[in-house]
Order: sequence, then C-alpha cells, then structure tokens
Amino acid sequence: MVRRICFLYLRNRADVEDVFQEVFLKFFLNYNSFENSEHQKAWLCQVTFNKCKDLCKSYWRKKVVSIEEMEIPYESPEQHGLMKAVLGLPSDQKEVVYLHYYENRTIPEIAAVMQKNPNTVYSVLRRAKAELKKKVGDQDW
Repeated sequence: MVRRICFLYLRNRADVEDVFQEVFLKFFLNYNSFENSEHQKAWLCQVTFNKCKDLCKSYWRKKVVSIEEMEIPYESPEQHGLMKAVLGLPSDQKEVVYLHYYENRTIPEIAAVMQKNPNTVYSVLRRAKAELKKKVGDQDW
C-alpha cells in the first residue's frame, strides 16, 4: 500500500524507495503509539501522502529531471489509460480516488485519514469522477 501511494506521486523508483524507507523508519519509531491495525493503516497512508508531497515540493525535485521514466506497477494493460488519468488529477482528488477505489475505504474513513469533513470528501470524489469521465470517457472500468 505504501509503495503504491509513493508510485502515484513520485513515479521514480529511487524516490519511491527513499520515501518508503522514511515512512517505515518513522513507523517503527512510533510503533507503540497505535491503538489498532486500522489506526496503523490510516497513519501509514497519511504519513506517506505527506512525505511524498514534501519530496515533490523540494527544491531538488523541482530543478532536477529524472533520467528514469518507468511504468507504474500494479496495473493491468487494460487500465493503463485510467491510471494515467488518475495520475493527472490534482493531489487531493488523487488521494481520495486512491483510498476509495484502490484501498476500498469508505468516505468516513477517508475523511478521518485526511482530517476533512466527510461532505468535503464526497465533493472531491464527485469532482474527480467527473474529471476522469472527461479524460477517459464513459468506459466501464
């Protein structure tokens, strides 16, 4: 799950590995503070989103072009167009789509992870679905 989130944001194997290590280092340092496995999973999602955003905002990332362009794993060839469209969404929409469709989270769970109002999450998901419909059409994915 952490690796897939990293690939959604970073699309670079080296950066994914760096963030992956940072997230799990932080996880093991805070291991005793979790209430249950759902709390752990939500915490991992949130920390991964934040670490990826931090890396994307960094000066180094903005000024350096990666030599390595790679395909995103965990996708079937039939869904390649859909995955490209999801990657083209704004950050908040991408997170909601990922958590809802790839991690099978409910809207209240997503709202808790993202620390937003559930109605806001519903709105973001609706906008993301409309945008995806424009980009890939009305295909049944």
